[in-house]
Amino acid sequence: MRHRVAGNKLGRNIGARRALFRNLVTSIIEEERVVTTVPKAKAVQPMVEKMITLAKADTLHTRRQAAAFLMTPASVQKLFEKIGARFGQRNGGYTRIVRLGPRKGDGAEQAMIELVGSELVKRAADRAKRREDRLKAIKEGRHGEGGEEEKQ
Repeated sequence: MRHRVAGNKLGRNIGARRALFRNLVTSIIEEERVVTTVPKAKAVQPMVEKMITLAKADTLHTRRQAAAFLMTPASVQKLFEKIGARFGQRNGGYTRIVRLGPRKGDGAEQAMIELVGSELVKRAADRAKRREDRLKAIKEGRHGEGGEEEKQ
């Protein structure tokens, strides 16, 4: 019987499973969206939510707890500086799992796990980048034309 036995083993021993979860959580925090299988996404979702909840408190103790679980210092920094501030007023539900259909190679059902609102952040960043490129092109275009006219 499986009374009070929570979590999925995912066909791995404890060390490999822990490494998988730590790497997935780190990737989700750094990239804000990751494509993986549905069981892995469902297994890692509570861990991502817990990391964001730690980031909302933002004390030395919570930073050390997050640093003990996450794989890179950059992910800890992003978690506390950007993601924790972004979800400061939200009480849970920080992630979303979107099913994408079967994988071509083995037919495993794929899912994208992402932070809620990351599509807005990505779109805003893309808009800002396009705007900078456009302004740079206009500025270079005017300087190029002006320089040619002065030479003639």
